[in-house]
Formats: sequence, structure tokens, C-alpha cells
Amino acid sequence: MGKTMTHIPHIGMRIIKSAFGVLICFAIYFIRGKQGTPFYSALAVLWCIQNQTKNTVGNALQRTVGTGIGALYGLTYILVKRRFPLLGDSFLHYCIISLTLIPIIYTTVVLKQKKASYFSCVVFLSIVVNHLMDITPYIFVANRTLDTLIGIFVGLVLNSVSIHGEYNTDTLFIANLDRSMDGFSSGITPYSRVMIQNMLEKDMKLTFMTKRTPAGFLEGMPDIKPKIPIIAMDGAILYDIKENRYPKVYVISAEHACNIEHFKRNKGFNIFTTIILEDVLIIYYDELKNAAEKDIYGKMHRSPYRNYLNKKRPKNHPVVYMMCIDKTEKIEQLLLEIEKSDIYHELKILVYPSDDYKGYSYIKIYNKNASVQNMTDYLSNMNDAKETITFSDGHKYKVDYCFTQSDQTVRKLHHLFYFKKRGPAYEQ
Repeated sequence: MGKTMTHIPHIGMRIIKSAFGVLICFAIYFIRGKQGTPFYSALAVLWCIQNQTKNTVGNALQRTVGTGIGALYGLTYILVKRRFPLLGDSFLHYCIISLTLIPIIYTTVVLKQKKASYFSCVVFLSIVVNHLMDITPYIFVANRTLDTLIGIFVGLVLNSVSIHGEYNTDTLFIANLDRSMDGFSSGITPYSRVMIQNMLEKDMKLTFMTKRTPAGFLEGMPDIKPKIPIIAMDGAILYDIKENRYPKVYVISAEHACNIEHFKRNKGFNIFTTIILEDVLIIYYDELKNAAEKDIYGKMHRSPYRNYLNKKRPKNHPVVYMMCIDKTEKIEQLLLEIEKSDIYHELKILVYPSDDYKGYSYIKIYNKNASVQNMTDYLSNMNDAKETITFSDGHKYKVDYCFTQSDQTVRKLHHLFYFKKRGPAYEQ
């Protein structure tokens, strides 16, 4: 076996922007004649700069509201305490500070800004603990607020600035990351997840193709929500994650499905039969006979994305696909016998060994028209795409670009999306 390569993440744009943002805050401090405290500006800019622009706006709002509430309570406490100089630096003074946190946090709750409570408390404590004896509390509170607003503004500007050219929103990008989701190579890295989310946020026409069921995809990439339906089950269905529906499905007719089920059961096989009923995916199964079946069911039936029923499929329901797993020699013999049947030409059949269960193989049966290419053509027309580019991280799809790791795939996606083609120098 070869050596496992350790994944070393590269320095991303968020890291660079964070350092540059702090530098800008320090520069503004000097431009202001060293007024205020740049420490607070630096904290604010570091909090506001996020991987995704939508997070930046939310964090900026939290920081602004929190600063305002904390500064107001801090100034009020300073003014009140000046009327009671005997409190001094006594323990009672700190007891009052601690109790004041209660109305501060409650204020954020009343204003429906619960996430700002932390910042409100930090600002309040920084005023009443570190600067209580300032001669001019109004000036400090004003500078403290201004310092934070400077950091927030710098963070918002930096996160909204793009160093790229025109976005490529005319092309439909379709990626297969099954190998990474299955745990091969380096897996779906945090870098890949963040980059995909950023490109989707900027309206990239990106979706995915997978041999998995929709449930398998959602479990493999739970944070990824493309607007365009994914191609699942090796081209048998399109699944719209946002709407939780199936806009396009290739099915095996109810009649053919009955014939296949009868044929398999007579051979002693259990069948996992998948149907879609009113946009709900249901998996029917018989008695679990071998260890692989029992283990698969034990792992999968707890998922909120799957609906298993231990009963026979209603005979009038067409089928999306049928799956069996058994000893490899039995599956190979079953395939030979299906190939001799009258309905073989109506089917698409996949047979491959299991990576998880040694000596076992899968057989999956679909409608003959269920293919990634057919679904790709359908999506291309649906989205008025001028071009379609396909990617894979190692599975044997016929694609435009094939890489061995998700990061390599995502970097190529990033390049093609952010640096829109303008001529022969494009690929250089």
C-alpha cells in the first residue's frame, strides 16, 4: 500500500484579507492622529471578514448592535458611579457590574438580536473596567464606538471586493465528487466546501452528478445546497434540494418491475426497491438474508432522508431502481440470467464489487434511458446554458476534466468561473 499523503491547506483569501484589514485599521489610526484605540478596530474587522459575504453582513450587524448597546450601558454606568464616589474599586462595584450584564443581555433579547449579546457585554466591560476613571468618558465611549465601526466598515468593504474578472454565469458546471465523499483521497476538505459555497453564493450554475441516492449526497455534503437539481442515482433522477422534489425521473414500468421482482425472488434474492410517491422516496425491502444487507439496513434506516418499508411494493407503482447485494458469484449468475430475459433491452444494469463488504457485489437496475448524459442535456436546456463542462474526482464518468482529489476539482471550477474566457490566453 502507498503512503497516505497529508493534506496541507494553502493560504486562502480570508487569511490574506484578515491581515490586510488589520493593517488598514492601523493606517486609519495614524491618519486620525492616533486618536482612539486601533485594537478594537482590529477585533471588529477580524470578526466581520468571513468566507461568505452573507455571513459578513450578519456579523457586521451583530457587532454594530452589540457595540451600541454596550456603549450606552457603559456610559450610563460611568455617569451614575460618579455620583457615588465611595464605591471606588470595592467588591460591591464589581458586583454591580456583574448584575448589570442581566439587563444588557435582556435588551438584546427584546431587540431580537440575541447573537449580539456577547459583543454588548464585551463593550460594556471594556468601558467600566478599563476606562472607568477617564476624565472624559463621553470622548472614550465615542472613540470606542467609532473604532468598532471603522473595523466593521473595513471588513464589509474587503469582503465585497473581488479581485476576479467577470463571473462565468453562462456555463453549466456539473461535478462528481463521489470518490471524495466515499472517503478516498483526501475527502471533501473544508477548503472545497467553502469554495463551493462561495461560488454558489455568486450564482454559479453548478450542480452535481452522483451514483448515490439523494440521501447519500445530502449526507456526504450536508452544507452544499445548489440551486440547480442534482443528477442522482447515476442519471435516474433529478433532485431539487431547495424544493425537496424530483423534477425529472426515469422509471421502470410497474409491469416490468413486477416481472423483475418475481424473477429475483424465485432465485432467493432480497430486493431493495425504490419508488417516488408524491415527491417522497420510499424503499421497499423483503426479509434481510445476508450480513451485507443487514448491515446496510442497520446503517441507513436511521437516516431522516430515507423511508424504508418492510413490505411488498404496490403492483401499480413504477420503480426508480432496484438493488441487490449478495456474494459476487451469485450476482454474476443473476446478471447472466437477466440478460437472457425478454425485458433485458428495456433496462440499464450496473454490477460492481462492494468496497465495504469483501466478496460481495451490487446489482442495480434502472430504466434504459437513465443516464447522466440525458440528465445533463435536460439541465442544460432548462438553464439556457451556452456551454456545459463536467468534472469528476476519479469515478469512471466521461467528463471534460478528471482529478484525483476534490481540491483539484474545485480549483479548476474556481478558475473557470472567476476568470471568464476572453481569448487564447484564457487557459494559460
